[in-house]
Amino acid sequence: MANEAMLLWSLLFSSVGLGYFVYGRKQGNKVVLYTGIALMLFPYIFSSVVTVIIVGVLLMCVPRVLKV
Repeated sequence: MANEAMLLWSLLFSSVGLGYFVYGRKQGNKVVLYTGIALMLFPYIFSSVVTVIIVGVLLMCVPRVLKV
């Protein structure tokens, strides 16, 4: 069950990351661009579902906090 959950959460955060990446590239916003790259790549680093959820939510909040 953990493998399926990990796959689904990784897919969700990677999809959001792709959206951030495309938006950041079109708008020229480097914070959103690099956050998108981080969202697409970070699930490969962590093996715990809870850690992936926490880090993913925190990364999704980065562009809101760092309005550049």
